[in-house]
Amino acid sequence: MQRPRHLDPLTSPIMLLVFVIICLLAGRLGAYITEPSLAEWYPSLVKPAWTPPNLAFPIAWTLIYLAIGIAAWLIWKEAGRGARRLPLGLFFLQLGLNVLWSAAFFGLRDPLLGLLVIAGLIGAVVATTLSFAKISRVAGWLFLPYILWLGYATALNAAIWQLNG
Repeated sequence: MQRPRHLDPLTSPIMLLVFVIICLLAGRLGAYITEPSLAEWYPSLVKPAWTPPNLAFPIAWTLIYLAIGIAAWLIWKEAGRGARRLPLGLFFLQLGLNVLWSAAFFGLRDPLLGLLVIAGLIGAVVATTLSFAKISRVAGWLFLPYILWLGYATALNAAIWQLNG
């Protein structure tokens, strides 16, 4: 009996790398959109005292992208083609919304629009987490830091909007 392709010993590590690279590329695209605003616009905003140092953001996001890339790979590896369609569809939706938040908040320099996008992003991440957890508890747990960071980022986004509105 032939082993399913997604369980092939060579294909599986390659797919792990593919999922992690996709996540890191989404992060890089978000950073590319963000960078022009970091020189003048973002520093000029009034921010709450609990705003982390700028260095915290790339570190946190890199770790989050690694974790969710691994989570997506676990779903790809553990679920059959039909069973993984919705969870991975939600995964790519939340990844797109993640980049869209950078475009709204930093690209358009619109904290209110960023707040609206991040609300949708949270919904998509929660839906992804729940769908992942049905297939792999580990994959679901790998999304917990992302959810926590988004809660913090939402509070920060809201505070910036309120302080600068």
